[in-house]
Amino acid sequence: MAATPHRYFVLYKPFSMVSQFVSVEDVRLLSHLDYKFPDGTITVGRLDSLSEGLLLLTTNTKVVHLLFQSAIPHKRTYLVRVNKLVSPQTVQQLSEGVTIRVRGKGDYTTQPCEVRLLDAPPDLPDYQLELNPYIAHSWLHITLYEGKFHQIRNMVAAVGHQCRRLIRIAIEDITLEDLTPGGVREIEEAQFFRLLKIGEPEV
Repeated sequence: MAATPHRYFVLYKPFSMVSQFVSVEDVRLLSHLDYKFPDGTITVGRLDSLSEGLLLLTTNTKVVHLLFQSAIPHKRTYLVRVNKLVSPQTVQQLSEGVTIRVRGKGDYTTQPCEVRLLDAPPDLPDYQLELNPYIAHSWLHITLYEGKFHQIRNMVAAVGHQCRRLIRIAIEDITLEDLTPGGVREIEEAQFFRLLKIGEPEV
């Protein structure tokens, strides 16, 4: 009997939803979405409940090892709104690395990353929190090659800014495209591995 083919999904995880299907806590779950994922679907990595954007899901459990435990780092790209205006000097500081506190491991200096200050707000879906457009703020485009716990929030805090909105827009070459919060797009296996730049697992 032939094995059931694995399936792969791109999700725009909404704000205020955890990256899991079940929980003993009273929280919004992936199972509350209006989409029927197949049995055995898991998340590839996660986003905290206050973050939104691209989340990968699959029935192929080997993908997590291939993507996050590979010797080759894989990039993750985010749009970040912070309070107050960000200076070019702060952009340079974030790019070169800042010292943050990593849960359970103490101080850590982040690796160099790609940071750009956006001239205009990105075109994004409405947010569930009321953010006053007249209060000084900045939008950053950040690409990391590592993923410590709450890393971006801690990075911007280390340089005197509070993260007010955080959206992951890409992992390697997989992007949100035209998805809106709660939207799901299924992707073919070959394309999934090609866009993530990882080798297909051995059967």
